[in-house]
Amino acid sequence: MPGTLHNPRTPQVEVDCLFTDRWSPRSFLEEPLSQDQISALFEAARWTPSCYNEQPWFFRYAVTAADRERFASALVERNCLWATKAPLLIFVLTRLHFTGSGEINRHAAFDAGAAWMALALQARRLGLYAHAMAGFSRKRAFEVLGVAAEEFDILAAVAVGRHGPADRLPEELAVIEKPNERKGLAEVAREG
Repeated sequence: MPGTLHNPRTPQVEVDCLFTDRWSPRSFLEEPLSQDQISALFEAARWTPSCYNEQPWFFRYAVTAADRERFASALVERNCLWATKAPLLIFVLTRLHFTGSGEINRHAAFDAGAAWMALALQARRLGLYAHAMAGFSRKRAFEVLGVAAEEFDILAAVAVGRHGPADRLPEELAVIEKPNERKGLAEVAREG
């Protein structure tokens, strides 16, 4: 089966395999996703908790070839090598201010990050993978999306699809097409 590989990740404490099976491949099959699959990704993100239930995240997505090409024009060249093959491209945005008070929402990026994770985990439940990217031109992304920098921040681009074989990638990317490791538990959490 294309995209099937051994996952060497071993948690230090037992957790649901949904967490260790989630990783960010670069090789995607160009098979389209159904509207139900796409809707399920955003429905999962919709249920994310947020500060004062503000739900500041906003997703813009591209499915058609023309829209995906337009979105891809904001990506750095290295990401264009592989992300353009994914059938779904997304930009993760967050509203910068609380809707009621107009005050700056210092927690907006945190909340949008949680929504992205919900989307990524739902992708795994659907047999899909989501790869978030910081490698894009913010200036170009604002132009492509037509949103105001005073109202939104654009946090990440995301490619979503079914995992494809590594040999479809340029050699320098094919050799790193595998789940990576994580820091040890003691490095990321400490009592007191």
